[in-house]
Amino acid sequence: MVEKLSELRVYRKAIELSDMAWAIYQNLPKEHRFHMGSQLLRAVDSIGANIAEGFGRFHYRDKTKFYYNARGSLWECKHWGFLFYKRGFLEEREFNSFMKSIEKTGKLLNNFIRATGGSNG
Repeated sequence: MVEKLSELRVYRKAIELSDMAWAIYQNLPKEHRFHMGSQLLRAVDSIGANIAEGFGRFHYRDKTKFYYNARGSLWECKHWGFLFYKRGFLEEREFNSFMKSIEKTGKLLNNFIRATGGSNG
């Protein structure tokens, strides 16, 4: 049984994704950081935050509600990544790396939700 949040593979992957988003944010032109950049950071940081909050809950229904919120934030990150690429703020290599990390995080999160009593919905 996992006793510490930092032992959760899905949580560690969410932090890694957050670090990637921070690097994207720092490379944005200043005039785009407020709107697009801050939206990406809020969404990506929400993934780990919701996993953490769910991990601290006692009942599985409480837990899975937060894990589902994390999954929604993950999809929001996918949206922002696509827009950053489409608008020329990400090179193809960076975009592919970011999307690959999102996909891996999503698979881990879906498996984690399933293991805690939720569905893959």
